[in-house]
Amino acid sequence: MKNRNTRNAGFTLVEIMIVVAIIGLLAAIAIPNFVKARTTSQINACINNLRQIDGAKQQWALELKQASTASPGVAAIAPYLGRDVAAATFVDAGVTCPANGAYTINDVSTAPTCNIALHVLP
Repeated sequence: MKNRNTRNAGFTLVEIMIVVAIIGLLAAIAIPNFVKARTTSQINACINNLRQIDGAKQQWALELKQASTASPGVAAIAPYLGRDVAAATFVDAGVTCPANGAYTINDVSTAPTCNIALHVLP
């Protein structure tokens, strides 16, 4: 007498549904964390850009002996940002807000600002 030990390899529908449910649960937990990390990263990059703009502005004022009420233009501080000397805009100089905000240089005694309220130079 022959014994047949045939076994169908594969997963049952219940096992596949459990795996899909676990993956869905992990995705539901992970996606909000990714969004939060992206937002935090954008804010930090914007604040660092503001620091660079402020440093360039201060260096411009010191080298050219400008008063604290002087307000440099974008082209004036572009060489101090370590970018192209002939840059006419912040975009050309490589300084853009990662959250699509816009920078305001202000005068030498006032810190530069971003039009997005969360991005403030400490």
